[in-house]
Amino acid sequence: RESDHRAWTPVSYTVTRQNATVQGLTEGKAYFFRIAAENIIGMGPFTETTKEIVIRDPITVPDRPEDLEVKAVTKNSVTLTWNPPKYDGGSDITMYVLESRLIGKEKFHKVTKEKMLDRKYTIEGLKEGDTYEYRVSACNIVGQGKPSFCTKPITCKDEIAPPTLDLDFRDKLIVRVGEAFSLTGRYSGKPAPKVTWLKDDIVVKENDRTKIKTTPTTLCLGVLKSVREDSGKYCVTVENSTGSRKGFCQVNVVDRPSPPVGPVIFDEVHKDHMVVSWKPPLDDGGSEITNYIVEKKDAHRDLWMPVTSATVKTTCKIPKLLEGREYQIRIYAENLYGISDPLISDEMKAKDRFRVPDAPEQPIIKDVTKDSAVVVWNKPYDGGKPITNYIVEKKETMATRWVRVTKDPIFPGTQFKVPDLLEGCQYEFRVSAENEIGVGDPSPPSKPIFARDPIAKPSPPVNPEAVDKTKNSVDLSWQPPRHDGNGKIIGYLIEYQKVGDEDWKKANLTADSCPETKYKVTGLTEGLTYKFRVKAVNAAGESEPAHVPDPVEVKDRLEPPELILDANMAREQHVKAGDTLRLSAVIKGVPFPKVSWKKEDREVSPKADIEVTGVGSKLEIRNTVHEDGGIYSLTVENPAGSKTVSVKVVVLDKPGPPRNLQVSDVRSDSCYLTWMEPEDDGGSVITNYVVERKDVASAQWVAISSSSKKRSHMAKYLMEGIQYLFRVAAENQFGRGPYVETLKPIKAIDPLHPPGPPKNLHHVDVDKTEVSLVWNRPDRDGGAEITGYLVEYQEDGADEWTKFQTVPMLDCVVTGL
Repeated sequence: RESDHRAWTPVSYTVTRQNATVQGLTEGKAYFFRIAAENIIGMGPFTETTKEIVIRDPITVPDRPEDLEVKAVTKNSVTLTWNPPKYDGGSDITMYVLESRLIGKEKFHKVTKEKMLDRKYTIEGLKEGDTYEYRVSACNIVGQGKPSFCTKPITCKDEIAPPTLDLDFRDKLIVRVGEAFSLTGRYSGKPAPKVTWLKDDIVVKENDRTKIKTTPTTLCLGVLKSVREDSGKYCVTVENSTGSRKGFCQVNVVDRPSPPVGPVIFDEVHKDHMVVSWKPPLDDGGSEITNYIVEKKDAHRDLWMPVTSATVKTTCKIPKLLEGREYQIRIYAENLYGISDPLISDEMKAKDRFRVPDAPEQPIIKDVTKDSAVVVWNKPYDGGKPITNYIVEKKETMATRWVRVTKDPIFPGTQFKVPDLLEGCQYEFRVSAENEIGVGDPSPPSKPIFARDPIAKPSPPVNPEAVDKTKNSVDLSWQPPRHDGNGKIIGYLIEYQKVGDEDWKKANLTADSCPETKYKVTGLTEGLTYKFRVKAVNAAGESEPAHVPDPVEVKDRLEPPELILDANMAREQHVKAGDTLRLSAVIKGVPFPKVSWKKEDREVSPKADIEVTGVGSKLEIRNTVHEDGGIYSLTVENPAGSKTVSVKVVVLDKPGPPRNLQVSDVRSDSCYLTWMEPEDDGGSVITNYVVERKDVASAQWVAISSSSKKRSHMAKYLMEGIQYLFRVAAENQFGRGPYVETLKPIKAIDPLHPPGPPKNLHHVDVDKTEVSLVWNRPDRDGGAEITGYLVEYQEDGADEWTKFQTVPMLDCVVTGL
């Protein structure tokens, strides 16, 4: 049986010898065998092999090893290598035996004492100048095989050969970033040379990307995923005691360039173009920069526009700009291997860097006389170039043309005395600044001045007096001063003093707050007595005061209310619906009356806006509707009395819906409609009624009358059997009111009557409990299709008929008799 099976397989049924040959076994497989003796009585027990037997050819000693070679010889050592024998004798090689013979001796001596399986061995401790032969034998479990053929006699001495170097690369190597490159070659020399790799005179060390592989005859330096820093001059040195050899390679790892060096410098800025410059990239990517790509972008847009892609200089003119817009510039560097990341400038506004001066501020006029005035101004921004001249112009206020006051230059002073003015004329002045670029915009005109000699203070106002008073105020009035001091009166200052006090208090703080010859002094205390005085003010100052002759006691002056009606408070006011109703009146009375508005003795609608001022009152209702009509009253009242006025307001609108729509006299082709007039005619006479009908199965209303003034209508041309709805609306000059509609559909049919009696009633069969009856249709159906027949029966001699059944046909079987 096979060693990995349990089932036994018979080899022979009858074997009389004490041995047997087993055929049909598989080479390399392991088997167990068993044997049993047999006689006439039977088979005895089996005897089994104690261990498995592997099937293979008979084992012999191995053949001799092959290709015994001398690899290295020194003055005290020899290095040998060999290959295994062609046939191992059927068993694995367990060891090799290396032997040597000194030339001149007959016997070989074993060199190795330990068990050796390597096929390379260095024999050391030899004597310089001795000559040896060597052989090697292979051993397996059977024993030692034949020795190999002997080497040639080998004399122990150092072999000297200068290094040689054969490289697979040229003097220059160009590699793209990210790619791998390797420098390989072959070398020789005795003794074995030392191999050293240098990059820019620095020893190359291995890392994750840099690998160095050296064999006895080959050398290799490999770089993975190269970067720009891998560029440089590589050198390989092969050196032994006899000399050295070197190989060189200039490796250039190329890439797209780095961005140009900023910042972007705006050498020139104009309103329609700019000139920019920059510095070349710090790293050209290992290849000469072929060109720069320049783009521009409006700072408020996302679109970059090309300017040029052919410039090789580090400066460029950016044309076609819009004045006042801010721009950004973007610059790329390009070489044979790609385009760099961009250098982006700051925002720069397109405007002339050097321009005409700004306009000066509004000039100030001083020292005015009847024929001259001094104009004073502040120096404006010079536009980047020094101001060389100022231009002063004048014009009369009512004129349109400006005239230069002198042709001579005005510089560097910022004031000028303008001569030759016409007395009494009013003038304005303006100033412009000039530089080498040109003349700037003029300043705003000065305040107008009159050409006249300086003014004096005015005389006091004339005849000041108290013309009215209330419990907390006094109204004063006066006349202008007789002399205005040759200057315009700016206004008046009013002061008051409580009787018994020494200090005067100002009623107004500035003269221009009282330009007229009257003023109301407020904030006084009821019952106290005050003195008043008035001063006139011009450009030169305040006049002497003018006093109100007598002190004034502060208290209310009673006047009964008075109403002065506006036109919209006539007896009857008509307003169209949707328009605005306005009622207003002027109110007088001292003290000012209390104002109240009513509508038919009730509060007015919340939608009404009521405004009360010191002189009157106004009621306003926007988007009026019909309900806003009625009697409105305005009442004013104060301690001296009261007064009321009323006005009737009619809101003109479309009429309301007609009332009590009725349908009568229904026929198959017509019916009669009647209705009553609307409760509300909208304030205008009903001009006509609109009558419409609609088939209940349709969504469309059809007009059957639109000009009738009567409150009835005969609806004709109906289709028999169709159900109709009717509606009616009233119209006046302001439009059509809402419709009133019939509550339920009206069917167009003639009036119905009961049908006539059936004809020819008789029985056709009789049984003991039932009778079969038949009859004919009546002569008339009453105007509608007959829906059934009522069958009744009566016992003979009885007075009452008994209902049996209503049947749809012309026959019936009466049962239960």
